Amino acid sequence: MQRQAEARIPTRVGNFTMIAYADSAQEPMPHVAFVAEGFDPTKPVPVRIHSECMTGDVFGSRRCDCGEQLDASMHIAAEQGGVVVYLRQEGRGIGLINKLKAYNLQETGLNTAEANTHLGFDVDARQYECAIYILQDLGISQVELITNNPDKVEALRRSPVEVTAVIPLVMEPHDDNRHYLVTKQQLMGHSLGI
Repeated sequence: MQRQAEARIPTRVGNFTMIAYADSAQEPMPHVAFVAEGFDPTKPVPVRIHSECMTGDVFGSRRCDCGEQLDASMHIAAEQGGVVVYLRQEGRGIGLINKLKAYNLQETGLNTAEANTHLGFDVDARQYECAIYILQDLGISQVELITNNPDKVEALRRSPVEVTAVIPLVMEPHDDNRHYLVTKQQLMGHSLGI
């Protein structure tokens, strides 16, 4: 994997440089890094490693808190010279089609973890090696990791990238996602304060 292209992207929260990473320039779904103005890799950088969630990020689904977390992370990055790494691993790594199947299983009473395992997947099949590569390519050696997920913290702690701080990103639960968030906290160890 390597840098394939980059361009300045003005957003409603600030200006970023978007960098696409893939094995080839023909890859239609590259991982991307949004690097904010004021980025300084010589000091700890606020970083969000965000896995794609089309339903939440693009369409505003209230079944999860993903879109809200992405929006809050983009604000933090814009304000503090940070980076948002957007990994193309939809549905905790099971893909959009299987994620929709898992949603249907959740409608029958299974929680998000049970639905994934019922379909034959791990509770969380995501990998973070690509994110670590991207951070190193950007010259980042220390991060203030924007996450509630202990697996992300552990993945970085096993890498050459030092986690100097963890910035929690707790969204207010509502009726549509409360059960999902409770499951993330109780079964996956996410720090959500619910």
